[in-house]
Amino acid sequence: MRSSWLKKQSFIIGHKPPLSWLILCLISILALIAVLSSSSSSNTDGSASRTAESLIYTNYRRIKEQAAVDYLELRSVSSGGARQKEVVLCGKERENFVPCHNVSANLISGFKDGEEFDRHCEVYKVSERCLVRPPKEYKTPLRWPSGRDVIWSANVKITKDQFLSSGSMTKRLMLLEENQIAFHSQDGFIFNSVKDYARQLAEMIGLGSDIELPQAGIRNILDINCGFGSFGAHLLSLKIMVVCIAAYEATGSQVQLSLERGLPAMIGNFISRQLPYPSLSYDMVHCAQCGIMWDEKDGLFLIEVDRVLKPGGYFVLTSPTRRPQGSSKEKKRIMSNAVEGFTQQLCWTLVAQQDETFVWQKTPDVECYASRKQSTIQLCEGEDTQSYYRHLVPCISGTSSKRWIAIQNRSSESGLSSAELKIHGKCEGVQPEEFYEDLQHWRTAVNNYWSLLTPLIFSDHPKRLGDEDPFPPYNMVRNVMDMSANFGGLNAALLEEKKSVWVMNVVSSTASNALLPLILDRGFAGVMHDWCEPFPTYPRTYDLLHADGLLSHLSSERCSTIDLFLEMDRILRPEGWVILSDTMGAIEMARMVATQVRWEARVIDLQNGSDQRLLICQKPFVKK
Repeated sequence: MRSSWLKKQSFIIGHKPPLSWLILCLISILALIAVLSSSSSSNTDGSASRTAESLIYTNYRRIKEQAAVDYLELRSVSSGGARQKEVVLCGKERENFVPCHNVSANLISGFKDGEEFDRHCEVYKVSERCLVRPPKEYKTPLRWPSGRDVIWSANVKITKDQFLSSGSMTKRLMLLEENQIAFHSQDGFIFNSVKDYARQLAEMIGLGSDIELPQAGIRNILDINCGFGSFGAHLLSLKIMVVCIAAYEATGSQVQLSLERGLPAMIGNFISRQLPYPSLSYDMVHCAQCGIMWDEKDGLFLIEVDRVLKPGGYFVLTSPTRRPQGSSKEKKRIMSNAVEGFTQQLCWTLVAQQDETFVWQKTPDVECYASRKQSTIQLCEGEDTQSYYRHLVPCISGTSSKRWIAIQNRSSESGLSSAELKIHGKCEGVQPEEFYEDLQHWRTAVNNYWSLLTPLIFSDHPKRLGDEDPFPPYNMVRNVMDMSANFGGLNAALLEEKKSVWVMNVVSSTASNALLPLILDRGFAGVMHDWCEPFPTYPRTYDLLHADGLLSHLSSERCSTIDLFLEMDRILRPEGWVILSDTMGAIEMARMVATQVRWEARVIDLQNGSDQRLLICQKPFVKK
């Protein structure tokens, strides 16, 4: 059942209207404005008169603004003829389409030696503008937290035959039942369960249990080739942000399955390019049977791990990267020696080893690099620049950063301490007053957003008899993307309101270096991205997309608004929501594009006297 106020208004255009008709319409509108204006000046007596005056002024302002908008639309119609048609639906072969990951096209373009499996948007060409449609049997995901443990098998690209032919680890992880996949804590680790494994890691770095990980400065973890996210699912319950990255997979994707479960994930790999994160981004990098040969390419992959690791951070490697012949003890020795030669040059210390799990710690002391003996891995020269899919570099980054602070020396409280915020102010120009003003703004905005979305969501998903009233609807939205995150204020406000969501905070690859480190240091998920390119994720992986000022920013860039909306539609699940905040002109243009991609849309006046407007859209559930 569709929300009545979101019904699209029909605007039927025949032949090109004559100029005299346009002039007559404008004269009528201006006459109405004049009448209301004179009425407002005559009502000055008593409280009732003041109320009437206020209402008349509000209506007057609305009509004046609408007149400007209507004039723009009429002018567009008179010059352009009929409105543009709706975008067609893609064929079935594009149901799981991920742009920039076309191995055949990459090979033709000359990429080889593994680079053909990397992300290459420069090769990607838009052959046809169309809307990626869901599979025929697609169903709306289960509400959180049920959706974490059970997903619809038709929503991801993995068949029963593929499941049955998979390895024993997958069979222990998942239980395939008719049209559902159930996940268990037996994650294929060599330990009995994910909880035991997490506790074991905590003990290896000197803690009593995994509950103490945040107290040791561990707020965020990069999980490489995460399986299907069970390690991250457990640590999220401890308020530790775990982001899964894995290479693009045409079927049985780790990233797609993790996102379907409501867990943070994105496509990313260790092949030839840096990850889209700045230096000193993560407190721990985790690799459990991730299959990467860390001793290859002269240690380039380990150097990239070092780049994103914060001072004092940990690299966890479970299971050998190779399977040499010989006893278990001999295998461990060979694996340790292969990696240890590089880790010494990187100033890492092997702090613990148990069974097939190794834990290294990155030095918290920047002076360590000067005391190395004849190291073949040099320090990078000059200031660190943004890493947006640059080629891997054979040098150590981040040593000149003012953000070089050991994770053990940070505040154990969630968020940023005043001292940490002061550091960001020194090296990135973020003033505390600006930071707190931004947070207060988003506290108010989140309450407004939720008030707007609540009745709309319940009109599509009415409350079941016997259910507790879930107002606000904590579990109706899970995967959120802030497409222009700035300081991450939306994310912080959602957490303060105890919404059961996680946010992928996206910062423009052309923006200041300040923004993403500030977000990551708060323990949030974040990534650099250029919105003139497709985002590295699978279709239908987000419940809510939000962007503040993005449309105005992109108007000066080389990208097309329709291409941006098509990409947003690709990554948004059916019946998902879009909230855009921008100037009136940008919002009105976006509203017209929204109708082309078949979204139901409504413009909201913020009633604060500014030029800002909201555009709230819902993607329909197209079944064909």
